[in-house]
Amino acid sequence: MTKNNKIIVGISGGVDSSVAAMLLKENGYDVEGIFMKNWNDHAENGRCLWEDDVQDAMLVCDKLKIPMNTIDLSENYWEKVFKKFLREYKNGRTPNPDVLCNREIKFKAFLEHAQNLGAEKIATGHYACLKKNNNKSQLLKSNDSNKDQSYFLCHLNQNQLNNALFPIGELCKTDVRKIAKKNGLINHAKKDSTGICFIGEQPFRSFLSKFIKPESGLIRTVSGKTIGEHDGIFFYTLGQRQGLGIGGIKNATDAPWYVVKKEIKKNELIVAQDHDHPFLHHKNLTVIEVNWISGEMPSLPFKCKAKCRYRQTDQNCTIEKNEKNRLFVSFDSTQRAITPGQFIVFYEKNVCLGGGIIDTLN
Repeated sequence: MTKNNKIIVGISGGVDSSVAAMLLKENGYDVEGIFMKNWNDHAENGRCLWEDDVQDAMLVCDKLKIPMNTIDLSENYWEKVFKKFLREYKNGRTPNPDVLCNREIKFKAFLEHAQNLGAEKIATGHYACLKKNNNKSQLLKSNDSNKDQSYFLCHLNQNQLNNALFPIGELCKTDVRKIAKKNGLINHAKKDSTGICFIGEQPFRSFLSKFIKPESGLIRTVSGKTIGEHDGIFFYTLGQRQGLGIGGIKNATDAPWYVVKKEIKKNELIVAQDHDHPFLHHKNLTVIEVNWISGEMPSLPFKCKAKCRYRQTDQNCTIEKNEKNRLFVSFDSTQRAITPGQFIVFYEKNVCLGGGIIDTLN
């Protein structure tokens, strides 16, 4: 790739994509920015949730003297990401829309749009690295272990990675902010976005209730005693402590309660006063919709490391074939609060091998 070829950056208004665009321009590439509008909901003050971000993105692009446009991908997001997000919650599971957004929106719909505009590649502000090995693209962890986002990129394929750049993948977040401040970018101290991007600052329960009618049900202890009612089983996740509303139970200790099981068919929430209750610990699970970044599944059984949530440290496991297009994963040690609907992501040292959706626990 020659440096006069066009690179289109997914510019979000945040500091990471801004510095990514700046670094590419400094290295002589023909850089353009495109802001993706993936959600068209409004905050309580009537403003679109993306308005402040697009304003920041425009100011950054003006500073960098690069052109910027916007693209409305909200319909794609609704069809490819949000519908599945709702289905999973209706089934009592806890989905991760960020993985699907990367696969279906940022590195598919956006990539196709950029290529139609003549882009050689797209770039984003993700904290991850790329490496060629035997003519295949490998997805590597970021050098900043605290910000590494390879987990959320586990469902990308070779075509998507071959056409992508991660300019800040080898940097630490503190260095990214320093670079932004040194170069006068207005968002150098902007707070990182957290949680599910399209919800904004509104409470999660009120947001979800717009799309799924809550159905109250019983809260029971592991011994079967009814101690309260929940507002809707999809509001809760395994291991959850906050928001149960069952303090002050007669003849119970003051220890906090945790969700240890969800009886979906009965619409019942099972709780216990034990952070490490046996119901919360599992060694085995099945995985569906598995993506191998290389395009090839390793020979099974296969030993590697895996994580069942973004912030978890890598855990030793063995992957085996199961029936009905499922993989069976067994960990060397028990794992707390494995959550169906979330992604399990596989690693070999610092290489992200791929991942899939946690289906059942054993």
